[in-house]
Amino acid sequence: RRLSEANTMFGLFNLRVPPPPPASKMPPFEQLYVFAAMLAALLLLLALQRPGAKRTVPLWLPPAGNTLMGEKREYEVWVLKYSVVWMAAMGVVIVTQVYESFTAATYFLFCGGLAAPLVLRELTRGAGPRPRPFGARHGVRAQLWIAIFGFIGNYWYTHYFYCVLRARYTMPSWRLNDVPIAMYFATHFYFSSYHVFANLLLRRVLTGFQPGAARAALLAYTVFALSYATAFMETLTIAHFPYYDFEDRHMAYTLGSAFYGLYFLVSFPAYFNLDEVGLPPLEGAGLPGVAMSALGAGMLVLLLLDLTRLAATGVPLTVGGALWQVTG
Repeated sequence: RRLSEANTMFGLFNLRVPPPPPASKMPPFEQLYVFAAMLAALLLLLALQRPGAKRTVPLWLPPAGNTLMGEKREYEVWVLKYSVVWMAAMGVVIVTQVYESFTAATYFLFCGGLAAPLVLRELTRGAGPRPRPFGARHGVRAQLWIAIFGFIGNYWYTHYFYCVLRARYTMPSWRLNDVPIAMYFATHFYFSSYHVFANLLLRRVLTGFQPGAARAALLAYTVFALSYATAFMETLTIAHFPYYDFEDRHMAYTLGSAFYGLYFLVSFPAYFNLDEVGLPPLEGAGLPGVAMSALGAGMLVLLLLDLTRLAATGVPLTVGGALWQVTG
């Protein structure tokens, strides 16, 4: 009513109604309390830990002793180094706003170009006097796992954000099932880095403290806290990209971060188990086993997302789109 009255008054004097102030893209202040509570819980769990045996060295990276773990170490180091490259490229595009001149083809080539080195590295390796079988190399297995899980996330999970959080992509794009194909590529290099970062922390917990209930609690909490923090930080860092927006940004930071964090609540521990010495493998033999592991994790996340949708909002899930679309 007040807005209507203001419009009438401005109209009498032939004045232009000032536009409403832009909605803040920063997270709500209450998030500070959430992270303070998470930090306090982490410190409490750390205080309950007993250090590992004297001769045990806590590890961030896999040991270089055997062939498979040496491959996993080499792969994780390479992904960490490449993460600097793609993050710098994304940062330049966002800060300079060069995306304003991007077409659908430009988005496709830019994101595809950043994802390609991760895949091509594994396809072109294996030369040497004693090359390992293609399906036995950790980098190949890791890339297959991320590719499958990321594809499921884009093809299916994105529609939960469309329906529950009223998210939308508005940039020019070539789309598969109403999701820009460029985002399938972007997810690949984002998730490759996220899961290696998570591996470092989970491995440090497992190798740095004595086994028992306290370490199990810390490990579970690390997965939970890291999942939420990863989801929140991505929401925060992409906030200034205007072509991915939410109807309610407050909900995006709060419910949206928890919603997105469900992906990693499942994927971080499942991916960590891949070729990790000392842990029972979740995957079957060869690349088909890796694929089944990723597909199983994808199905579990889908169930969690749908249960959360029903419990939190109850809004109906509508999956629209087509096999191929061009928008923008």
